[in-house]
Amino acid sequence: MKNLSWINKTAFFFNIVLTILTFVAYLLPFLAPKMFPFLSVLTLVLPLMLILNIVFACYWLLQLKRQAFLSVIVLLVGITFFNKFYKFSGKDLIVEDNDFTVMSYNVRLFNVFEWMSKQSIPEDIVDFVASQDPDVLCIQEYTTSVKVNLSAYKYKYILMQGDNVRTGQAIFSKFPIIEKGEIDFPDSDNNVIFADIKMRRDTIRVYSIHLQSTKISPDIHEKIDEAKSKKIFRRMSEAFAEQQVQSELIKEHTTDCSYPKIICGDMNNSAFSYVYRNIKGNMKDAFEEAGEGFGKTYDYEFYPARIDYILVDKDFEVKNFKSFDNIVNSDHFPITTRLLLKPEE
Repeated sequence: MKNLSWINKTAFFFNIVLTILTFVAYLLPFLAPKMFPFLSVLTLVLPLMLILNIVFACYWLLQLKRQAFLSVIVLLVGITFFNKFYKFSGKDLIVEDNDFTVMSYNVRLFNVFEWMSKQSIPEDIVDFVASQDPDVLCIQEYTTSVKVNLSAYKYKYILMQGDNVRTGQAIFSKFPIIEKGEIDFPDSDNNVIFADIKMRRDTIRVYSIHLQSTKISPDIHEKIDEAKSKKIFRRMSEAFAEQQVQSELIKEHTTDCSYPKIICGDMNNSAFSYVYRNIKGNMKDAFEEAGEGFGKTYDYEFYPARIDYILVDKDFEVKNFKSFDNIVNSDHFPITTRLLLKPEE
């Protein structure tokens, strides 16, 4: 430190602070949000912290300074987190007869409240779904207040609630749905629905989940003062605590299911969170298995937020995954995966 200029001393101070925060963020997936609700917010910005650690490592290495070891060690310790954040290459797709495709899409009520100026959004969403033609389609923030034509799907399960604007979730399938149900969340408008689908000789269970929202606007141009910042952090802390309860209900329900399972939907939280880790358990994240790039699923400008997921049991081979971050018909982007249910050994 003695041989550092005042600029480098300042940089190293912030480097140390960043290191401490990064290590705290590494621990948070293992700690229930109810214990440290305020700190849980760090899981949302862990990708940014990883990038900043890379910047610091490069900054010191270019000067041949030993301070580079600090960020290098942080990055080595957290190397397993990178796969959740960015994938350098996907898989070569080989299509087989028994493959099937799954799409998850939070459609934001088909723009019924005209958050977006484009008037053709319901039709555009239907056209996009038709272009991808998934075998199973899970929709969050579905509404029957807007008429949409998804007649390509013979089987469906739609669960609505509310009086004026009916909102809820839907699962559409080209294969027969033989059983269906929901997981009701206490004191929340969010929920989970599931459908047992007879797929050729096998039965699988598909969950569509929508966890508590943090109610944070993606508009980065909105002025953020101290009072608003405190309000945002309080909302996020409360939402993460609610999500913990919701994730535990999902975990309990899925544990009792003997069918191969697929969990689709909007967690409203990052892949570095306790909530994600609790729901995922031993399942595979389709993005980690076969995705590419950031896998961005939420329309934050300049930040690749991934809060929508398709998780599958180990019975499935993940052959392909895609996030359509160029399809802007909602505040979320649709995601799809191609799966193969492996034969029992």
